[in-house]
Amino acid sequence: MENTIKTEELKSIIDDQQDIMILDVRRKSDYEAEPSLITGATRQDPEQIESWSKTIPENKQVVIYCVKGGSVSKSVSEYLNNKQIKTSYLEGGIKAWQDSGGEVS
Repeated sequence: MENTIKTEELKSIIDDQQDIMILDVRRKSDYEAEPSLITGATRQDPEQIESWSKTIPENKQVVIYCVKGGSVSKSVSEYLNNKQIKTSYLEGGIKAWQDSGGEVS
């Protein structure tokens, strides 16, 4: 089962100031090529998921994204969901977010 979220849904959650954790899980090379983050997001190395996944608070809604919402987001989302962490990944990734006018910092 794929748990995706559309850019409009994420914008609404952010605008409503809902309690959410947004994680940038782009590969290091992709992040270094375009180091902007969705406003409020933190960067996590997908290759270090075993260590940082333990720091995610229980019952926290988590949205992750990569460049285009592809294999990196899907694999991180699957890993976290298997650890009972409620996770969605952003359809189209940061590219779709920026194309829709979403804020980055």
